[in-house]
Amino acid sequence: MASETQVVNHKPEAGVSPSDTMVINIGPQHPATHGVLRVRLELDGERVVRAEPVIGYLHTGFEKSAETMTYQQCNTLTDRLDYLAPMTNNLAYVLAVEKLMGIEVPKRAQYIRVMFAELTRIASHLVWLGTHLMDMGAMSPFFYMLREREVILDLIEAASGVRMNPSYFRVGGIAYDLPEGFMNKLGDFLKDFPRWMKMYRNLFEDNPLISERLKGINVLSQEGCLAHSVTGPMLRGSGLALDLRRSAPYSSYEEFEFEVPTRSEGDSFARLWVRVDEMYQSAKILEQCLDKITPQGVYMTSDGKVALPPRDQIYGDMEALIHQFKLVTAGFPVPAGEVYQGVEGPRGEMGFYLVCDGGPRPYRWRARTPSFYNLQTLPVMCEDGLVADVIVAIGSVDIVLGDVDK
Repeated sequence: MASETQVVNHKPEAGVSPSDTMVINIGPQHPATHGVLRVRLELDGERVVRAEPVIGYLHTGFEKSAETMTYQQCNTLTDRLDYLAPMTNNLAYVLAVEKLMGIEVPKRAQYIRVMFAELTRIASHLVWLGTHLMDMGAMSPFFYMLREREVILDLIEAASGVRMNPSYFRVGGIAYDLPEGFMNKLGDFLKDFPRWMKMYRNLFEDNPLISERLKGINVLSQEGCLAHSVTGPMLRGSGLALDLRRSAPYSSYEEFEFEVPTRSEGDSFARLWVRVDEMYQSAKILEQCLDKITPQGVYMTSDGKVALPPRDQIYGDMEALIHQFKLVTAGFPVPAGEVYQGVEGPRGEMGFYLVCDGGPRPYRWRARTPSFYNLQTLPVMCEDGLVADVIVAIGSVDIVLGDVDK
């Protein structure tokens, strides 16, 4: 492996005394940066004078690529923005298109969307918690949490056929109905979930290593969060209980009972516990989904402008076959206008802003990704801290670089 850290000493300018500081690059090829993130640190010994995140190494180009695709094809790009929370991205996007088209989604599909959004939230937080603890030297929790995440991926695969990047949500509903026995498997997961969480908490709850590395470290005030457009667990870890599922409900979230966990300290320790508490609340929502989702029902809109014909019709009805062919190849037109729709993702507000000209492809397609905005706080949290705390800060933000380099 090539060297991942470069050290460059300042060269004194003419008539200026040599600087006592040193510039170090962490990344972009470094496991502790959680992706191809480069952090340019100016150090005075072990003390951080300045921290500058440098992005752009992923070169995804999602936003411009989407403008060459039909509205349904764009759905595949949303999975890959935040590949740890693809269902959340799917949901924000299809809600935006549905809002512009005035499509009413069946209740069963709305509940199923909520269910998978919360499963995705738990899976994402498990990956974050395991990698965050591993950054601080605790290896075992990472393997345990990936093991439990596999159960959630199995549920996603059972419904969509794909473990990651499923594009399961479609404009007007969902791609397929839930398979037989799915709700029983979900019930088994919810029975095991408290036992898993108890085991995790026993590993790190009273661990002096964890508390010393997190308490009072990388403090971010509520005012600092608002100044940098921070959302999600980072904002709630600074005391503001802002959650779009409550403040601007979508997909029938207003029918679910849950709490919005907050902490007032604003440090890395507070952000850890906000995310842990959110997993419990997601499990609470999933338990309500078991009661609300009926064994059978309509899961796709009846609007033939966006809904594919039933598969059994395609093989025996020429008109249905032609209709299916046109929708897949040419897409469906969306009325001219503009729209924004945000949802509460695992990292904060995930939203899409679309400008439509009446054709089958978006004129402008922009994603409001939480990692991009939350990463702005890295200099504030790191300056005047120690080099070791920079690694903690990066993990505490919980970035996904596909979410940043969009």
